[in-house]
Amino acid sequence: MQALSRRAALIGAGVLATPALAQAPWPDRPIRWIVNFPPGGAADTLSRILAPVVSARLGQPVVVENRPGAGGALGADLVAKAPGDRFLVMISSAASHGIGPVLYRNPPYDALRDFSNIRLIGTFPSVLAVNLDFPARNLAEFLAVARQRPVSYGSGGNGTLNHLIGQLLARAAGVDLTHVPYRGSAPALTDTISGQIPAIMESLPIALPHLRGGRLRALATSEQTRPASLPDVPSFAEQGFPQVVASNWFGFSAPAGLPPEIIARWDAEIAHALADPAVVERFTPIGVRPGAEGPAGYTALIRSELERWRAVIAAGNITPD
Repeated sequence: MQALSRRAALIGAGVLATPALAQAPWPDRPIRWIVNFPPGGAADTLSRILAPVVSARLGQPVVVENRPGAGGALGADLVAKAPGDRFLVMISSAASHGIGPVLYRNPPYDALRDFSNIRLIGTFPSVLAVNLDFPARNLAEFLAVARQRPVSYGSGGNGTLNHLIGQLLARAAGVDLTHVPYRGSAPALTDTISGQIPAIMESLPIALPHLRGGRLRALATSEQTRPASLPDVPSFAEQGFPQVVASNWFGFSAPAGLPPEIIARWDAEIAHALADPAVVERFTPIGVRPGAEGPAGYTALIRSELERWRAVIAAGNITPD
């Protein structure tokens, strides 16, 4: 009886808090940061630049975990199937959130409904590059070869933006470009440099060191205008193909069902990281423009990209193969 009376007194005094009030401030344990592509690609590179900055701000380890496969769909599905998980995030992209859901016949997740899409991290073009022994020094010469015989090009996987840019070019130019999907950018680059395949469509931040090092030759870039980090290489649009215009974009997403205050905290922390001089210093040389869109703007971008690529895929009868 005395124990019950003491408990009642403690409750009355507010000493025994409710579970909600007793919950430790977030985050109180490490964060899993999913990269849905292999090491060495753009998603991995951006994640490993940002994660330490975010970790220092949150006061908890941020563990970058590569979960590649199916053009980014496997890692994205892992996050989509964990609604409300406050300690799981991912770097989302054109592949996983703009193309895959409308390219694959039975996508395992909804890019809008199953995620808290929080902030755009950055954008940059892709570049068409060839092995140094390939007999083309510009896009016109490349297409001339492709009109004589099929030419293959590699990318980091089926359903990636680089895969689709190659198909846009093939249809616009009326040539046969055979897509060779790899499990990530690193092996695709290795095979292009060694001459196992003649060409690659690759994200600028990943291709740039090989272009500057003289291991590959750039023929065209995918945005409307030339990137500042590759000013001597004209865009596809400049070379007569205005249909072949696309930007890579990467963002920050978490499972659906997060409390609004945690979404707001993540938005603020990623925005702070993108403004950090050390991050800007590493983004600029590889041609990455930091994003400015928060939850509403990033969600609107994903919605518009889904609509764009759904129409492109249907018109071109593009398949994941």
